[in-house]
Amino acid sequence: MGKKQKKEVEPTPKDAQFNSLVIESRNVHTVVLMLDSLEDEILLKACEAIYKFAEKGDENKISLLALGAIPRLAKLIPHEDKQIHMYATMAFGVMATNSEVRKSMRQLNFLPSIIACLAPDDDVVVHELATLCLASMSIDFTSKVEIYEKGGMEPLIQLLSSTDPDVQKNSIECISNLVKDYVCRAALNGMNGIFPVLNLLNSEYPVIQQLALQTLITISTDVESRKALCQNDGHESLLQVLETPEFSDLHADTLHVLANCLEESQNVAIIRETGALEKLLVLVATSTFPEAQRHATNAITKSARNSEIRRIFHQHGLEKVLVMLLGINNDATRIAACEAVAVMSEDEASKETFRTEGGIDHLVPLLTSDNVEMKEAAALALANLTTANSSNARAVFVAEGVEPLVKLLTEPIDGIVVNAAATITNLALQEPIRASIQNYGTMTAITEPLKSSNTLVQSKAALVVASLACDANGRTELRNAGGLEPLVELLHSNNEEVKRNACWAILVCAKDEPTAAELCKLGVLEILDEVNLSSSRKNNFSEAAVKRLLDHNIALKYALTGYLSSKDIITDGFYDPGRIKPGMKVLTLEEFSNQELNQHRPILLINAKRTDGQSAGLSIDDKLTEALSAGSNRYSSSKSYTKDKSSSKSKSRGKKEEEKLKEEQLQLKTEEEEKNKPWECPYDVLFDAYISEVTRNILPLASTKEQIVALATFVSDKMGGPVSKEKLHEFTWELHIADVKFELKSNIIPIGKIEKGIYYHRALLFKALADRIGISCSLVRGNYTRAWNEVHLVDQPPQDIIGLFVPPTTYILDLMHQVGNLMKVDSPDAAHYETYTSCKLATCKCCKQLSWYLDHFEK
Repeated sequence: MGKKQKKEVEPTPKDAQFNSLVIESRNVHTVVLMLDSLEDEILLKACEAIYKFAEKGDENKISLLALGAIPRLAKLIPHEDKQIHMYATMAFGVMATNSEVRKSMRQLNFLPSIIACLAPDDDVVVHELATLCLASMSIDFTSKVEIYEKGGMEPLIQLLSSTDPDVQKNSIECISNLVKDYVCRAALNGMNGIFPVLNLLNSEYPVIQQLALQTLITISTDVESRKALCQNDGHESLLQVLETPEFSDLHADTLHVLANCLEESQNVAIIRETGALEKLLVLVATSTFPEAQRHATNAITKSARNSEIRRIFHQHGLEKVLVMLLGINNDATRIAACEAVAVMSEDEASKETFRTEGGIDHLVPLLTSDNVEMKEAAALALANLTTANSSNARAVFVAEGVEPLVKLLTEPIDGIVVNAAATITNLALQEPIRASIQNYGTMTAITEPLKSSNTLVQSKAALVVASLACDANGRTELRNAGGLEPLVELLHSNNEEVKRNACWAILVCAKDEPTAAELCKLGVLEILDEVNLSSSRKNNFSEAAVKRLLDHNIALKYALTGYLSSKDIITDGFYDPGRIKPGMKVLTLEEFSNQELNQHRPILLINAKRTDGQSAGLSIDDKLTEALSAGSNRYSSSKSYTKDKSSSKSKSRGKKEEEKLKEEQLQLKTEEEEKNKPWECPYDVLFDAYISEVTRNILPLASTKEQIVALATFVSDKMGGPVSKEKLHEFTWELHIADVKFELKSNIIPIGKIEKGIYYHRALLFKALADRIGISCSLVRGNYTRAWNEVHLVDQPPQDIIGLFVPPTTYILDLMHQVGNLMKVDSPDAAHYETYTSCKLATCKCCKQLSWYLDHFEK
């Protein structure tokens, strides 16, 4: 904008004398003092000279400030002489452009005088410099409020229609600053100031147009102002700017205003009814200015967060426009388009359109971009497109999107990992795609995200594990990659979503025994037990995960719950460490074997499997012979060493000392090799023989009841036979157990080594043998030494209901006293068998015996 000719003051007869006074730095003080004169002529000359002096630069303004010119000029602004008033205002306006001067001005109450200069009857030059002063003062927040409170908004709005471009420019600049305060934004709308601002878009001066657009951008953040904009046909004015190629430098800001307007569904409806929406979309698609397209797309993204607006956009084919923008060779535009796709994909109809229009084919290549923001935005778009949409998931797979998505899991940017993980989870819901995902090493790649400190990354990573661990290959890869440990650590998270997803992943991982065993070694059961003890922390997945883990480790299940159902089959390697309190760590059998011999309850072992295969194919007689000859040396290496050493000494009698020394050295070497051998579960040759015997003699019996009674008798015979209740205290099973432990030098006792067994020994042996020959029974742990088996039998129905379904009856099997006796679960005999506390007789020897056991042995 060119410099306009300023209105000159008419010369006075004494001008020549004043002009002879050259205003130099040494004379400025004199001129400032002249502002205190009582003569109008002197005041006029001084104001004019100060205006011209201040206009030359900031140094002169600072000099005038230091000499006290500001308060003197402020007093002259409302002067009755129009020329003094004019030059005082002009000087004040020029001085206000300096920040240091403004600080001093704020101490003065001059704004009412400056605002008064905006009156319509005042000179245009006064308007120009007064608005310049207000524009400069409005930069500071405190002055914004004061200008508004002193009534400056309304005259400024009126001056927007001034014929002088400088007045327009200063007025709109001041208003642009004022509306940054929400009170002023509301006031502008209330004073019908939006329409005059819109008219400035037609100005021939770009600076005025830009200031008008900046004002519109600010006020359009207010709901009521946005509505007023469209009601005043503001969108038409904005579209005219967009349709004018000469205004290309204004397109970005214009689209910004439209973006804010589109956030109101009411405005979208207005724009749609006038046909302007189609124009907008065409302009976005065909514009040759990427910056404008980016702002337009951002506008669409903002407004599309409203479901009603998304529906309108879909009806007008916005998806096609966004797909076109994805193909533009401009990163900023494509990123904006990806974000718009992500928002529009919240509607199912848009998801389908994006696929059919080739949107997925455009998005997948962006995953390999060098631009980090591009990869994050593209992954987000694909995540939303594939959510609950199997067709889009298949389209990503066909477009070869799996490999780049898996690679994104190793990116250091959390947003990229989150979006890639979400997309992979969506794709993994389909089995053919899931296999392909696993082939790219996804479980290995997800290990690091599981260790992230970002809870959103942790949550999405756990979901990836949950979606892929349903296949054995996925579980194996995760286990080998070391992913189970960080997954278990997520159970400690304070974030409920992270904890829930981690429980879900563990539930899926625990489908197979190796993974479940590894999880148990990491203490997952103890952590889950602690979680489930809290009503606020537990969830459905945490409870289901515990059940799944225990189903794969029935030894732990029995230790923690005290119950094994007929579906829980005891296999080789099962051990019973006794009752374990919730939250306590359950040691493995190997860890138990490494403990020093103690006086606590022994660990009972079920194992008929030999690692060296020496017993394979042996008959029952052969196994019994081996058992009798081997004795206990199979279970105690230290004892076998002693025997071997003793035998060696016996054989070496009469030999030379040299041969004796060699043999001892060989023995030591053998012991060292044995010591370094990996731990193996002790083989129970007697239990192996029991299995062969019951398979040969009991399995062929005609009825289940006969098998149960026969097996009960067999177990009782092996465990010391029937013992009456009155003589239970004479049954010295505790001493026998202590002797076996001492003999084996171990806290672990194979079940076959027990010749005097109490309730829980017999119940365990019965369950272990019953499972081998297909007898369905459960194992229940009672208090202290009590344990029993429950079996289900169908009683003979009465003649009148023959042919109808009769539910089976549950019985408790007596293995201790009246061996083979079947007691209904709700009978008094069953109650006394289950727990001694049901006996009310103070002289009951059975109960006294159990009390002694509680006080001594179990401690």
